[in-house]
Amino acid sequence: MLMQCFSNGPKRSTFQTVTILFVSSWLMGCEQEIEVELPETESVFVVEGKIETDAPPLVFVGRAQGYFDPVDASSIGQSFLSGAIVQVTSQGQTISLDELCTGDLTPEALEQASEILGFPAPVLAALNLCVYTSFDPASWGQSGNSYELDVLVEEEELHAVTDILPAIPLDSVRWAAPGTNDTLGLLYASFTDPAAPGNAYRWFAKRINIRPEWDPLAGAIKDADFVAPLGSVVDDSFFNGLSFEFGTFRGSAAGSVAWDDDFSSPESGYFKLADTVIVRMCAIDLEVFDAIASYENLILSQGSPFALPANMVSNIEGGLGLWAGYGVWQDTVICLP
Repeated sequence: MLMQCFSNGPKRSTFQTVTILFVSSWLMGCEQEIEVELPETESVFVVEGKIETDAPPLVFVGRAQGYFDPVDASSIGQSFLSGAIVQVTSQGQTISLDELCTGDLTPEALEQASEILGFPAPVLAALNLCVYTSFDPASWGQSGNSYELDVLVEEEELHAVTDILPAIPLDSVRWAAPGTNDTLGLLYASFTDPAAPGNAYRWFAKRINIRPEWDPLAGAIKDADFVAPLGSVVDDSFFNGLSFEFGTFRGSAAGSVAWDDDFSSPESGYFKLADTVIVRMCAIDLEVFDAIASYENLILSQGSPFALPANMVSNIEGGLGLWAGYGVWQDTVICLP
């Protein structure tokens, strides 16, 4: 019996081995290399611009990158285009904007550009960003005016229109710590929406106190420019003519290298006790609201299997992007109980 058991064992093992080899070779024989050729797409120009109350226009002109194109400092820098003709027209007056490229700036001018553009100076030093603006006070935004933007780049014409609507002030703004940590909190604002429907708004905040000596960025201002958190825009569809209070987290500037802007930091998203914060409540037209809301929804739904596919809304004719007018109301809050 023992001999029989041993003799039967190898036969079953050999049969199984032959079967596995046969199936494997058959499956390998069915493999076929498939090459997918992505269709060539036309080059698309992108315009990103804004004009605020009592501030000069700022316009970036670039080229959209392919989905599978590599993304690095070089490719980002090359996506911003110089040599465009950019004009802003309002009240029958047309003003040509000047081209300003960070690669041509001195270190002192680079720091000034950092404050104006809202990008950290190291980022501007690594990228040759070109912005179109004007130091002519006649080009600065005025409440109640409409502003047309015309861009000519590589023989392509792009056009957009936006309005600077009258700003609606907040009733009050305060800081409070809602959790167990009484040094980290949110900003809470009381607001009354006008009775007429169709209003839309965007929220910004900027911390202007200096970072302490122990901070890796000691001596720098906490926020180089105003920062809008995700969910920064809202229209009055659900609160037309009502008074209410809302709370908001702190946003992080694009490209920020600050430790408290890192998502892993316990201070990320919070305003800190003793922070001095300038807040802005900006009136925007509905086209600007639709564009920014679509962008924020794409960011918030990124990676979700339940998110509906969507494209960002654009108000640029002949290209993509956004030309946004902001009617600015602002106030200063000191984060104290």
